[in-house]
Amino acid sequence: MNQQLYALYQKMFQQMGPQGWWPADSKEEIVLGAILVQNTNWQNAALSLKNLKKETEFSSAKIVALPLEKLQEVIRPSGFFKNKSRGIHEVFNWLLRFDTDFIKIRDYYGEDLRNELLNLHGIGEETADVLMLYVFDVPVFVSDTYARRLFTNLGTPGLSNYQSLKRLVNLTGFTLTEAQEFHGLIDEFGKVFLKGNKFSDSFLAHTKINLRKEEEI
Repeated sequence: MNQQLYALYQKMFQQMGPQGWWPADSKEEIVLGAILVQNTNWQNAALSLKNLKKETEFSSAKIVALPLEKLQEVIRPSGFFKNKSRGIHEVFNWLLRFDTDFIKIRDYYGEDLRNELLNLHGIGEETADVLMLYVFDVPVFVSDTYARRLFTNLGTPGLSNYQSLKRLVNLTGFTLTEAQEFHGLIDEFGKVFLKGNKFSDSFLAHTKINLRKEEEI
């Protein structure tokens, strides 16, 4: 276990408390939310989710049965509706091949699951990791924009893209619940302290972590 990383998680958890991420009533809703929130804010994604729930009750069969044009209309509030509607149809058709049994899918693909997700339309690295973490119950790290900003402020240089941080973070020793909470804590912290120059006002202002130094050891 990376002791510095786990100490950071504990400090954030003690200060902020449990975040209960990902906020949803079903894993189907999580899948939809992870796609809809791409390149927009959660408020817009939530509007699309509300529309989708009314139309489909988040049933996989009802989602794929929805004509593409109708789906585009339903999810319009979250933007990029043509691309996202295609992604939703492709992902849910894939899920239905396994009767939307997420454990069956995880066990079938094993270590290849992330690559399989990346092969689906509309699923990039961040979305794939979110699905791994919250839908397929694999304790992975989500190296999103807030995470990169956080570790840059903590003293890790050169975090210019998703993989630059992803390859430095190993959550060995974290439970699934801790990994899920860690992502939620980072994003909720980010909303308050990683917009503008507010990091110096945060409870992490004097915490230093250089993951690259650990990489060199």
